[in-house]
Amino acid sequence: MSPSGSAPEADRHPAAGSTAGERGFTLVASGDVLPHAALIRQAEVDAGGDGYDFAPMLAGAKPVVSKADLAICHMETVYGANGDYTGYPTFKSPPQVARALKTTGYDACSTASNHSLDDGAAGIRRTLDALDEAGIAHVGTARTAAEDKEPAWLRAGGAKVAQLAYTYGTNGAPMPKGKPWSVDLIDREKIVADARAARRAGADVVVVSMHWGTEWQDAPDRRQLTLGERLTASRTGTRPDIDLVIGTHAHVPQAYEKVNGTWVVYGMGDQIANLMINHQGVRDPRGNQGSIGRFTFAPPAEPGGRWVVRKAEFIPMWFDTRVMRVVNLNKALAQGADVSAVRDRIRRIVLSRGAGESGLEMGQ
Repeated sequence: MSPSGSAPEADRHPAAGSTAGERGFTLVASGDVLPHAALIRQAEVDAGGDGYDFAPMLAGAKPVVSKADLAICHMETVYGANGDYTGYPTFKSPPQVARALKTTGYDACSTASNHSLDDGAAGIRRTLDALDEAGIAHVGTARTAAEDKEPAWLRAGGAKVAQLAYTYGTNGAPMPKGKPWSVDLIDREKIVADARAARRAGADVVVVSMHWGTEWQDAPDRRQLTLGERLTASRTGTRPDIDLVIGTHAHVPQAYEKVNGTWVVYGMGDQIANLMINHQGVRDPRGNQGSIGRFTFAPPAEPGGRWVVRKAEFIPMWFDTRVMRVVNLNKALAQGADVSAVRDRIRRIVLSRGAGESGLEMGQ
């Protein structure tokens, strides 16, 4: 885990007429940033021959992301250097991705994934250095043991927010020699201990990013369901230790569900990725479908109480691989695009575990 370095611009949209310490805030979270080789080539074209520019392909998400008080992405891959950039199966992305994420409006990114060790400790260092330079907080991988002990500290409205991040594994890659803290792996006891430590350190809201689940499976798997249940059930006194769980990895959108009074997003799908081949050897357009979660937190009624999600929304998103651009499907529909089948499929999956009855709405 890593500290945020400089504070992100998470206070940039205070509620009208409110005072410090009493403002609620909106948090948005999105799925995997997965720059395959085709996306790297497109970023080179979009830069006009001068480096790499990923901002145009992310521009479709910017209206939603930039308007939030706090925006969280998942940076699945590590960064390369000096033109040594590769896609699947061992990723090394151009570090200009970080600058595009900042331009889009992201304040923080989880970095724990099965690709975190694609280039060993050097890849982690380059990635976190680039995110630092862009002014984006990060958590889930670390350059030092001391860095691993801290969450990403963020401010939003009147709240101090701690983000934690974990992955199910690293594709079999061992931890770098002498650096067992390089990537945070999923361990229920550790996650709860980290969340409680963040709360003791002053976190009003604890957000846990989970890289988990079964690839290409629409439904959350048994481990996701069991772990989601146990994490949301964890309490210190009457107060939950974790306030929001946001998931990535499966490549496809998965359900949202309110579990023990806490929202769990099992999987947001990929935000940017090329058209991929699934485990049956078939090109699978589901890998370019996803959602952005948007949660509006309200301050506690009494000092020391829980910040409560007063409004929960999802925005159906799609990465159009024909033009290599992120598309807000509701906005595209309003403009006359023939994307209703994709939008409706995402909505059906997101609501498949009863989230609508718990108050989840489809946002714009």
